[in-house]
Amino acid sequence: MSLSVRPIGTLGGVLSAGLAAVLVAGCSGSSGSETVAAAAAGGSAPPRAAATGAAATPTPAPTPTPTGPYVALGDSYTAGLKISPQVGEPKGCSRSAVNYPSLVAQALGLAGERFRDVSCSGARTGDLTGTQSTEGGVNPPQLDALTPATRLVTLGIGGNDAGFMEVVGQCAKENLVDALKGLVGSDRAAAPCRDSYAAADGGDQVQRKVDSAGERLGETLKEVKRRSPQARVYVVGYPALLPADPASCAPVLGATVAGGDLGFLVEKEQQLNAMLKRRAEAAGAVFVDLTGPSAGHDMCAGETARWVEPPFPTHGLAAIHPNAKGQEGAAAAVLKALRG
Repeated sequence: MSLSVRPIGTLGGVLSAGLAAVLVAGCSGSSGSETVAAAAAGGSAPPRAAATGAAATPTPAPTPTPTGPYVALGDSYTAGLKISPQVGEPKGCSRSAVNYPSLVAQALGLAGERFRDVSCSGARTGDLTGTQSTEGGVNPPQLDALTPATRLVTLGIGGNDAGFMEVVGQCAKENLVDALKGLVGSDRAAAPCRDSYAAADGGDQVQRKVDSAGERLGETLKEVKRRSPQARVYVVGYPALLPADPASCAPVLGATVAGGDLGFLVEKEQQLNAMLKRRAEAAGAVFVDLTGPSAGHDMCAGETARWVEPPFPTHGLAAIHPNAKGQEGAAAAVLKALRG
């Protein structure tokens, strides 16, 4: 998600698939442990008398970790907006060499032609199949990086389609106006931003945008499958921007945003991630949740704990975007999902 104000852990070594144990149940003949030992040694198991009980179901072998080629798709939350060092072309995409795709690729031992990161800050789902203009040049359609040989795809997108960052900006504006009204004697609204997004028919304008974004994402995932039918696809969600109890943000945000509107923003992000999860599962992809891992690391956490920068970020970083620790956290979550 890019705030072109437009829109996760220590990484362990790669786990290899182990040998599946052969479990055999029986009441007569040679012992089960003798059978397992023989199988592990590569020999034949001793003859067995007919079992009187049902044989145990063999333990399924773990799904092997993908070995690439790996293609990373997404917006600024994937690209690593303003996180140093910045690499790749066009420069306007603002990709970091330590974003989560790069950390995942490193952990999997993928480099060169076996890893391509084509994520781009500001990307919407339409930029996956069409070109995207940036201040530093044009990014080709991201899906063009996919081939029939691709075996791993991560996709982090949808926030810009849903206009989530626009919602954040609008909430700041609505609360400022409401505060000014309070200075001249009018009562302050409990949630001016929530009120501004209430549709005339009683519906929710933001939810409608999220639903529309979901339809586009569903079509995109079908196209990913068409282009790379053998790839395992992982849809990566967005980290928690605010704590479950928004009131704890007072030391960081002060009284600039009403508590009701902080709750509104939490609710909207939950809806966005819920949509991403539904669409991923419907397409046979895996959803990588970042809300759980990022709990306690939101923008209102202390500087050493937060994964997301607040509206007034650390010098050189992007406001309301993941920092390097956030990218490490995302990489850990993705690797955990890859290893099952």
